[in-house]
Amino acid sequence: MMADALNIAVLTLSDTRTLAEDRSGDTLVERLEAAGHQLLDRALIPDDIYQMRAVVSRWIADPEIQVILATGGTGFSGRDSTPEAIRPLLDTEIEGFGELFRQLSWAEIGSSTVQSRALGGLANRTAIFCLPGSTGACRTAWDQILLEQLDSTHKPCNFVGILRHGVQNHGQ
Repeated sequence: MMADALNIAVLTLSDTRTLAEDRSGDTLVERLEAAGHQLLDRALIPDDIYQMRAVVSRWIADPEIQVILATGGTGFSGRDSTPEAIRPLLDTEIEGFGELFRQLSWAEIGSSTVQSRALGGLANRTAIFCLPGSTGACRTAWDQILLEQLDSTHKPCNFVGILRHGVQNHGQ
């Protein structure tokens, strides 16, 4: 059985990069497409709470978007505000996502992983994952967590069954 394709939006938060320089966003797009999912929308905006909430709220309300991947703004610098922007929009937080991400990151960056505020949650049956802005962090999150959790064939459980409808099946 082939996995269901999901409609995914990618948001990069950066005060300094452009889409042409967005290696983290590119990494996520390459991986989601290689897994058979569809990129439905992509944006790069400054690390601003209200701009983030506006874009993510629009995507949460879009019946076609099932997953939102945000990269950047999860650290502790003065402008890092992704968790503060996104957490109030969530219906349910996926505590295990951030916990597992930090555990996996330990092998790569050691104790610096405590400064990651990676976050996952559900809003309007849309999965939202907020990742650090480095390409390494995006690879870790996708390759070791999201690839399986966004695959309808992954057992014993995955997120696909709880996402809003609109899933496209490759076999039909």
